[in-house]
Order: sequence, then C-alpha cells, then structure tokens
Amino acid sequence: MIEPTMGGKQKMPKVAKVKNKAPASIQITAEQLLREAKERELENVPPPPKRKITDPEELEEYKLRRRKAFEDNIRKNRCHVSTWLKYAAFEDNMKEIARSRSVYERALDIEYRNLTIWYKYAEMEMKNKQINHARNIYDRAVTILPRANQLWYKYTYMEEMVGNIPACRQVFERWMEWEPHEQAWHSYINFELRYKEAELARNIYERFVLVHPEVKNWIKYSKFEEKFGFVTNSRKVFERAVEFYGEDHMDENLFVAFSRFEERQKEFERARVIYKYALEHLDKRHAGELFKAYTIFEKKFGNRSGIENVIVSKRKFQYEEEVKADPHNYDAWFDYLRLSEEEGVPEATREVYERAISNVPPVAEKRHWRRYIYLWINYAVYEELTNKDAERTREVYKACVEVVPHKKFTFAKVWLMFAHFEVRQRELKQARRILGVAIGKCPKDRLFRGYIELELQLREFDRCRTLYEKFLEHGPDNCTTWCRFAELECLLGDMDRARGIYEIAVGQPRLDMPEVLWKAYIDFEMEQEEYENARKLYRRLLDRTQHVKVWMSFAAFEVSTEESEGVLRARKIYKEANNSLREAQEKEERLVLLEAWKKFESEHGDEDGRKQVDKQMPKRVKKRRKVTTESGVDAGWEEYYDYIFPEDEAAQPNLKLLAMAKQWKMQQEEDSDEDEDSSVDGEENAQDQQTDNVENEPAEGET
Repeated sequence: MIEPTMGGKQKMPKVAKVKNKAPASIQITAEQLLREAKERELENVPPPPKRKITDPEELEEYKLRRRKAFEDNIRKNRCHVSTWLKYAAFEDNMKEIARSRSVYERALDIEYRNLTIWYKYAEMEMKNKQINHARNIYDRAVTILPRANQLWYKYTYMEEMVGNIPACRQVFERWMEWEPHEQAWHSYINFELRYKEAELARNIYERFVLVHPEVKNWIKYSKFEEKFGFVTNSRKVFERAVEFYGEDHMDENLFVAFSRFEERQKEFERARVIYKYALEHLDKRHAGELFKAYTIFEKKFGNRSGIENVIVSKRKFQYEEEVKADPHNYDAWFDYLRLSEEEGVPEATREVYERAISNVPPVAEKRHWRRYIYLWINYAVYEELTNKDAERTREVYKACVEVVPHKKFTFAKVWLMFAHFEVRQRELKQARRILGVAIGKCPKDRLFRGYIELELQLREFDRCRTLYEKFLEHGPDNCTTWCRFAELECLLGDMDRARGIYEIAVGQPRLDMPEVLWKAYIDFEMEQEEYENARKLYRRLLDRTQHVKVWMSFAAFEVSTEESEGVLRARKIYKEANNSLREAQEKEERLVLLEAWKKFESEHGDEDGRKQVDKQMPKRVKKRRKVTTESGVDAGWEEYYDYIFPEDEAAQPNLKLLAMAKQWKMQQEEDSDEDEDSSVDGEENAQDQQTDNVENEPAEGET
C-alpha cells in the first residue's frame, strides 16, 4: 500500500534489488513446464454428461443461454467469422430460419468480402428449400464481388441443378461480360454441349478466341468443329488463325496442329504444303517441333529421299548457326563434317572441310591446336579411305605440316601418319624422307620411336642402330632409350655390343632414371649368368649411392644365385650394410635394413642369427624439440619419434654427464652476466638439453 508523506506526496514502496543477474545454470522453458504438468496428471477428468432437454421451457432457457454466449463472443470480437458461422448454424439447427438469416446479414454487414459467409448463407437457404432466397443471395454476391469466380460457379451450378436452364444461361452471359479466365469459358461451352446446343457453343467459341487469342484456344475451336463433323468449318478456323497471327507472330504449334488435321482428313499434299510454308517463313531457331513433326509425317506418308532431306536440312541449319556464332568451335565442325560425309556428296564435303581448316587458331599455343589438327587428320583419312584419292591425300598432309608452327611446337602424330600413308603407297623412300625432315625440324622422342618402329618392321636393323645413335645424341639422359637400344642388340645376339651400350649409359653424367638403367644392366648380366659381373656392378653402384634398397637388392641377388655360399655372402652384405648405415647415421634406413635382415634370417638362417639381429633392433622413443619459423621466431614445441640403437644406449650415461657439466657451466655464466635476456636464454638451453637427454619417454612397443 502506498503511504502518504508529511509533504502530502506519496511514498513509493522499495523494490527488492536483484543481486545476482547471471542466468541460472539450468534453464526451464515454457514447453518443459507444460510437458511436466501434462505428465503429472494423476487422473483423466471425465467429460461432462450429455444433457437431454424434455421441456419446452428448458429448451427456451437453453436457447437463451447459447444466444447470450454467442452475442457475448461477437461483442468481444465482431470480426471473427467463425463465431458468426457457428451462431447462424446454431439458429439453423434450431429451425429458426429468420434468426439465422439475421445473423448472416449482420455478418455480411461486417465482412461482405468473405466468400465463406456467402457460401454458407446460400447453402442454408437451399437446405431449407428456399431457392428464391438462395438465388437472391448469389445475385447480390456476384454483383458485389464479380471477380470471385467460385461464386459464379456455384450460382450456375444451382440454377442447373434446379433445372432452370434459361436462368443458368443468363448467369453465364452476365459472367462472360466480365471476360473471366479460360476455364469459365470452357464451363459455359460444356454447359451448352450438355444440352446439345452446338450452334450456341460455336458462338461462344467465336467470342472466346477474341478475348483469349492464344494458339491453343484456336486449336480447341478447330477440334470442336471437327468433333461434330464440320470439317470445312474446322479448316476455316485454322486459316483464320494463320491470317490472324500473320507472318510476324507465327507459331509452330498452330502449323503442326493444322498439318495433323489435314493428315486426319487424308489430305497429305495439303499437309506437306503447310509444313513447307511454315519452314520457309518461321525462324529455324524456333521450329524444332515443326521439324520433328515434318520428319514423322514424311516417314509415314513420304519416300526415303523426302525423309533424308528433312533431317539433313534441319541438322545442317543447326550446324551452320553454331559455326557462324563461333568459327573456332571445332566440335561443331566435326559434327557438321560427319553429317556431310554421311550425305555422300564429295564436293560438298570437301567444301565444308576447306571452310573448317581455314579457321586457324589465333594463338600459337599447342593446347589451342589440339582439336584443330584433327580436322586435318580427318580430312586426310576421308580422302584416302572414302574417296580413294591418294594424290589429294598427299596434298592435305603437305598443307597440314606447312600450317603447324614447328619452331614452337609440332604434332608427331601428323608426321607419323604421313609417313605410314607413303608406306601404304609403297613409297618407302618418301616415307623415310618425311620422317627425316620431321626429326630435323623438331626432334621429339615420339618421332624417333615411331621411325625406329617402322624400320624394325621393315627389318632394317642397321638403320635402327643409326637412329638409336641419333636419338641418344639428342637425349643422352633418357634411360629408356639406352635400355631399348641394348635390348635390340640382345635380340640380335650381339651381347658385347649390348654390354658396351650399358657401360656407356652408366657412364653418363646425367640420367633421368638411373635406377631403371642399373637394374636393366644387372638383370642383363643375370640373364647371361655372369654373376661375377653382376657383383661388380652392385659394388660400382654402392660406390655411387648407399641407399638401403641397393643393399637389400644386392643381398637378394646373392640368395637367388643358388650357389653354396649364397646365404653366407648375403649375411655378409647385410652386416656390411648395417655398419655403413650406422656410420652415416641413417636411422630409418637402418631400421628397414634390419627388418629385411630379420626376415632373411627367419627364412634362410638359424636361431643364433635371428637373436643376433634382434639384439641390434632399436627402441622407439618419443622426444620434443623446438620449432622455429624461417625468420627465426620460436613457434613452440613439437613431438617426434626417434630410434635408439643398442650402441647409442650404451653411450647414454656419458651424454648425461656432459649435459650436467654444460648446465653447471651455464649456471656460472649466469651469475656473472648482468644481461637478463642472456641468462634466460642460457637457462632455457640447459632445460632443452636436459629434456632431450634425460626425460625421454619410451614407446609402448618396439617397431
């Protein structure tokens, strides 16, 4: 309660202050409260008992109470349509028609645009057989809301159901004056057709196609005339439609429908004339369906030439449009050329080929020429295989090799195809000349290989040797070429020349794949069963590289020789490799070697050998080290795995002693140094050393 003060002013009570405004740890939503309340219902409340009224006075009291409740609800929210409808339905159920009308009228005064009120009002009158009242309601409704199509539909349906056909027609006429949507016109036409009034339906169609002048409506009008047997009228409708749209607004669907109508009437010449007229005057880009329909028509009623002419003309037009839009669209040229070749007219096909190859790529980059060069290739193949014209084929190849800018790039495929063409013409000298010019202008590996393959097929082995020599002068670092040259000599049975080639190859200062070359050389000696030479090759290779795979391959070679001392030699190689890798501090490669050695002992050795290898296996430990960026800034610490071999572990106490001595020395320097930053750095270095050497954590298991 507000208490007055001595000055006459009212004193407001103090409001408790909330000290802790932080959100609660457990948030409760309204949904949770409602769910818990529903779950805690101990028993379901039974529904109220049904009440039976047996006394007129009790009925009047019930009506009065319900009306009072409805009126109270209306006063609360007079715009709630559901309340009005329930109120009117209640009065209707009580057989109080006048009261129900009064409720509907009151509702319409408030919401006259609500169609549901009009529907329910009219349905109530019809249910009580008050047709004139319902007619008056619909009449008022369509006068006030003439664009509400559902009202018109219900109005006409009611008149038709009661059998008042003239009134229904009159309602339709009133509706059509507003020029409604297409379905309304169709409803009117179907209404007349239900009562066999074809002439009236025709008059409606005449008005309909003028109000909605779409092509589909003209087609429906024509089908209507055709359905009732008025073929002449149907043809006139199509002719009027063509004249109505003129040449500026022609539509392919109209001509397709017109032609199909003539087909149904067995007037095939008329249909063909319509198709041709449409194709001549329509834009070809919008005549896809027309072409398709014309093709089907010719398949049904035309001959072979007519069908082919339609298809070819359609596709030719499409390809012409594509190549005009982009002359460098070589895929479109390929499709166009394929069509022209199928047509079978050589002169026309040559003309298209000449037009296509004239579109040289504007940029001298090979990726832009890859598709273009196939135009030349296809042209040459077409002349050779289809036209059987060798001289023209030769001219095509010559023109092609002149177009390509060989100083920047070339296409070995063209040179090889040109040479093979000359071979097929039995012009071996000319073929060799072509490949020689190609190698002189642009010495590519593929050209050399193709030339050598050609000479091999001709069994010209001396020429192959010469070509391989030229090939190796061009690319002495190509190991594949050395190997193939040596394989050729092996096939010819000259092992000394093959061995000499391998010796020259391994003596090259630069090789692209030296491991392939050495392997081929070793395999060659093994095939010749020259095991001592193979051992020397392995030793020469180990002088160049101490890679673990070389050691493992050397050991595997000794095992594979099947000699009595092969296993002992292999074990000796493993020991030598282990010592070499230990001196080189290659821990991971050494681990790989030991695993291979262990497998070797399990297959070819005994228990003592396996134990000896197991003793040399390292332990896997986890360590930490500092990470610095390229600019020298510390980037934190990272963990890594290291391998500690038994000999390293034996030297570990000495390393710990040295680390402690270094820490003591740095501590002495810290006392005499006044620079705080230097002292901090010294302490961190000591801690790093201690962490690396003392606090190493062993892994869970050995590798």
